[in-house]
This record gives sequence, structure tokens and C-alpha cells, in this order.
Amino acid sequence: MSVGDIAGLIAAIAFVLLVGVLAVPLVKLGRVLDEAGASVRRLTDHSLPVLDETAQLVASSSTQLDKVDTVTTAAAQVGENVSALTSLVTATVGGPLVRVAAFSYGVRRALAGLRGGGR
Repeated sequence: MSVGDIAGLIAAIAFVLLVGVLAVPLVKLGRVLDEAGASVRRLTDHSLPVLDETAQLVASSSTQLDKVDTVTTAAAQVGENVSALTSLVTATVGGPLVRVAAFSYGVRRALAGLRGGGR
């Protein structure tokens, strides 16, 4: 065996040792990547139902807001109708009521003047 053969044999053994040393981290890295893939699958499996429920909640909220808008519009119309009715009652009854009150006040004053003047 020559010096070149021995050097080649040493180089081959060093290469095998280098591959063996590098194989351990590569195997561990493969396991980490497998676990990461499994974690992503589990996360996806759990997040999709949550997203579906969220979409249903948003749709339901939109429907409820439409109903609230309808109720609010109806309440505003009722408020306007009550205001108009109040104005109508005030205009219809208020003027004559003031006249009746003024007349009754005048009658009371006149009667009080007649009573007080006769003594």
C-alpha cells in the first residue's frame, strides 16, 4: 500500500464520519419539519370551523342590524306622528281653551267686583 492509497483511505473514512455527523442534525431537522407540518394541519383543522362560525355570526349580525334599522325607522315615524298630533291638539283645543280661561277669569273678576262693591 502506498502513501496515496493510505491518504485516500483516510480521506474516505473522514468523509464517512462527516456524513455520519451531518446525518444526525438532518434527521432531527426532518422530524422538526414533520412536526411543523402536523401542527399546521391541526391549526387548519381547528381554525376553519372558527372562520365558518365567524362568517355565520357576521351574516346574523347583518340581519339583526336590518331589523334594528326597521324598528328605529318605525319609532322615528311614531315620534313624528305624536309630534304632529300634539301640534294638532294644541292648535285645536289650545286657542279655545285660552279663550274659555280668559272668559272665566273675567266672569270671576266681575262677580268679585259685584260682591265687593255691594257691601
